[in-house]
Amino acid sequence: MAYATVLSRDPAATYRQVDMVGRTATADGAGLVQLMFDELLAALRAAAWATENQQYTVRSDRVTRATAILFALEAGLDFDKGGDLSRTLAGLYAGARRTVLDAAIGHDPRPFRMVADNLAEIAQAWKQIAG
Repeated sequence: MAYATVLSRDPAATYRQVDMVGRTATADGAGLVQLMFDELLAALRAAAWATENQQYTVRSDRVTRATAILFALEAGLDFDKGGDLSRTLAGLYAGARRTVLDAAIGHDPRPFRMVADNLAEIAQAWKQIAG
């Protein structure tokens, strides 16, 4: 019964969690990467909003989510098959993490948006691959 009690506290969060589980269960490799990018961009934009609105708990949560996704994207790179592209993406993800973590201690939402805008181009490419 404790599980149902926890889920009922935030119905929107429960819906998002159930939706994500459903989407990941049916996605292929490229589809999973696209889902991670969707979540990453949403987390970065939410961190920017939270910074503007002095919602530091929300910002912390979204920064944690974004950095975890960036680590997962980097961990999923195949350096043997991907070669230079994998090394380039690894550098991009590491730089994005540094920018996000640096922004997390400041009061400027622009770095979050800048990283989101830069990664949106890669997300669009994954959308074409997955689509």
